[in-house]
Amino acid sequence: RREVADDALDEAYLNELNDDMPTLVIKSGHWPATALLLKEHDELRFDYLRNVTGVDYETHLEVVYHLLSLASKRVVAVKIRTDRDGASVPSATPVWRSAEWNEREIYDLLGIDFPGHPDMRRIMMPDEWVGHPLRKDYEPLDSEV
Repeated sequence: RREVADDALDEAYLNELNDDMPTLVIKSGHWPATALLLKEHDELRFDYLRNVTGVDYETHLEVVYHLLSLASKRVVAVKIRTDRDGASVPSATPVWRSAEWNEREIYDLLGIDFPGHPDMRRIMMPDEWVGHPLRKDYEPLDSEV
């Protein structure tokens, strides 16, 4: 909060189900500045993006970034929530290049847009595919599929 903005952090907790991993819930609009801080801060140095995933909670969608500091071996999970309609989270690709393909996969399968992404297009489904098949409300056009 001190480094980015007073309202940047929605929630912070230890995830007991994942070895007490520190978890931050960041407001979407503050994600670009927070990502840069997590990577470049002298004491944090989360320089490795281990994984990115998208989650459909029916009420909202969420993108989870798992970060690692190669120097200290510390880990943190960062969650950014977005509405189902017009789902959008600023891309982490400008900070961690390795986010590129994961964000494309999340876009393709869950329909979350990543403004600032250098190549936002489908990666798994054909261009003419309608919808996003990992959404819980997805209904295929062809019931045989």
